[in-house]
Amino acid sequence: MSIRGVELIKAMNHYAPPSLAVDNDRIGLQVGDPEAEVKGVLVTLDVNEEVVDEAIQRNANWIIAHHAVIFHPLKAVRTDQPAGRMFAKLLKHDINVYVAHTNLDAADEGVNVVLAEKLGLQHLRVLISYREEKLKKLVVTVPVSHHEQVLDAVCAAGAGWIGKYSHCTFNVEGTGTFMPREGTSPFIGQQGELEKVQEIRLETILPDHLQEQVIQAMLAAHPYEEVAYDLYPLELKGKKLGFGRIGQLPEQTTLLDFARTVKQSYQLDGLKAVGEWSNPVRRVAILGGSGGRYIHEAKQAGADVYITGDIDYHTAQEAEAIGLNLLDVGHHVEHHVVDRVRHILQRQLGEAVSVFASRVNTNPFRFIGG
Repeated sequence: MSIRGVELIKAMNHYAPPSLAVDNDRIGLQVGDPEAEVKGVLVTLDVNEEVVDEAIQRNANWIIAHHAVIFHPLKAVRTDQPAGRMFAKLLKHDINVYVAHTNLDAADEGVNVVLAEKLGLQHLRVLISYREEKLKKLVVTVPVSHHEQVLDAVCAAGAGWIGKYSHCTFNVEGTGTFMPREGTSPFIGQQGELEKVQEIRLETILPDHLQEQVIQAMLAAHPYEEVAYDLYPLELKGKKLGFGRIGQLPEQTTLLDFARTVKQSYQLDGLKAVGEWSNPVRRVAILGGSGGRYIHEAKQAGADVYITGDIDYHTAQEAEAIGLNLLDVGHHVEHHVVDRVRHILQRQLGEAVSVFASRVNTNPFRFIGG
């Protein structure tokens, strides 16, 4: 059974909701047709001509990338230059490109969570919060016979979470009335006769970005031809959303030993450090990509060390002055999320399509030992 691009995009939006992205970020479908059939999917950090060639070789007509293939407005598409050749090849081979950037940074299984897990950090929380999750309450009446079925369906779709507790609902039994009219095909009752049914009023909470899939799951599980339900916006604030994570190591170590652990865990050829090698490290902040402008937030959050990339000379001096240890692991370290994206997409799409992790190394930097 084939799937279309809209279904792949829906799967990505479930994993890394666009609502998590910062304003004006370049995300979403950047090249191609959302209705195009998905023959294969290649997941990559960056898109360049070598990655496009890999997609062609693997018969993958969809590329899921973290970094935008169109970031600045295009002034020209010249096929005698690298960028133009790449776009021409994408269009010639009907390859579609979808981008998840800061929404993938902020996702629950996104870039920063993957990087934190590789170091064994515990008690993770958001480092840089830029909004709070909007919540809604769903209220639906269900005949007693189908109550458990509907409850399980909406909770499986993402409703009913309060903190680390799932299946949080409130249920009260009552009597529902309705009269099927001409043209109806009622699950219970007869046309023209007032029907009284023992029903359960089911109430639960859901995050705004999951509204569509929760409602669809509820409607699919509900037996009625016309389902009575309400959605209420809540003043209650949900969890903090944002990028970066801060957590704790199981045991205290030194900056030198921790730097060695980071180098090995991230499979780095080298990294840069700021701070005395003997400095104690237990609380760790991580922000994949370019996070130099957040050194003060990391310090205020109580981090002993801050892991990020693209640290410039003056930022390093400032971190040293405020007593914050730094590890610059480079921007390309974000590539560790590629396998997680591949795994999640393959799980969501099933056997309908193959999902591949790119093998192309798009890191422009090389290291030479002394």
